[in-house]
Formats: sequence, C-alpha cells, structure tokens
Amino acid sequence: MIWLTQQTFDRLEAELENRRGPLRAEIVERISAARDEGDLKENGGYHAAKDEQGTNEARIRQLEELLKDGTTEPSADDQTVSAGKLVTYRYAGDDDESFLLGAREIADDRDDVEVYSPQSPLGAALDGHKVGETVDFEQPNGKVAKIEIVSAVPFTG
Repeated sequence: MIWLTQQTFDRLEAELENRRGPLRAEIVERISAARDEGDLKENGGYHAAKDEQGTNEARIRQLEELLKDGTTEPSADDQTVSAGKLVTYRYAGDDDESFLLGAREIADDRDDVEVYSPQSPLGAALDGHKVGETVDFEQPNGKVAKIEIVSAVPFTG
C-alpha cells in the first residue's frame, strides 16, 4: 500500500486523465502529421513524437499503479513509525528534526515538510519502530548513528 495525501492523490488523478485524453490525442495527431510528410527514416518529428508516445504510455502505467495501490486513509495513532505519519526524531545530542513518511510524489505538493519514502534509508531504518526507541542508522558515509524516535503522529496537513 502506498500512502498519499489527498492533494497528491487528486493531482495524480488529474495528470492521468490528461495523459489518457488530451495529451495522448495530441501525440497521435503529431505522429499522423509526420507520417503524411513521407519518408519516416529521416523524419525527426516522427521519431520525437513516437518517443514522446512511449514516455507518455509509461507514465500512464506508473500513475495507474500508484493510484490503484494508493491510499489516503489516515494512519492509526499507535505511536509507531509508519507511512502517513509525521515523524520527529533526533540524533544523539542534536535538535529535533521531522519528516513525513509517505510516497515520494507527495514532495511535489509539500514545501512545508520533508517527505521520505518508506524505502529511503532513513524511512526504512525507522519504519515499524515505536516512539521512545533508539534505532541504529547506517549513514551514507558508512558510520552508524543512534536516532531516538521522539514522536510519530498521523499527518493531517
């Protein structure tokens, strides 16, 4: 299951609708016009439109999967780090930091909070742990840091 904010879910649905409808029709029209020009071997417009068609169809499949597997249901308020939670943590001796654990597509709609996916190194290290626990986190430089989970509350923004 992929957790999305309602705003992100709506934006992705609108993008899918545009890609299936107007954008797809526009690309087909450009391919048709380029075909009418004749020799396709040296027709840059035709090849560019075909490439764009492939990119559009791939994005349509990606959006369909995201929306099929996506949920906007609020997370349980169970003090456990999981998708849909605003997580506050601290490295030993440092200030508190926060992030939203959810699909990376949310980051396009949020500039007020960092967004990490459950597959990101930090998200994966903390996912499933409870408030008050200290977790070993292997940093990109290979050093292991201790991270204390301060809070994990359902995101309501």
